[in-house]
Amino acid sequence: MADTTLPLTINRNEEEMVRKAAKQVDNLLNAYRDRYKSNITERTALVMVAYQLSLSNLRNEARNDTDPYTTKIKELTNLLEDYISKE
Repeated sequence: MADTTLPLTINRNEEEMVRKAAKQVDNLLNAYRDRYKSNITERTALVMVAYQLSLSNLRNEARNDTDPYTTKIKELTNLLEDYISKE
């Protein structure tokens, strides 16, 4: 990634995902390099890539938050149990 070799030890079953992650970083980095040409330092481009990936990760976490659904299911379960117990 970013013309850097990292000495990583990874599980064999994660190898494809690790390669895809490295490719994603390189693709984003190249996109920023192309977009801003000589107006951006390598460090700034890397920071922008980190920011974009972090923002994407946070959006995915928020989208996968099941707490509101769990709370509502518990509430509905309690209502049903109360209704059933009154009969």
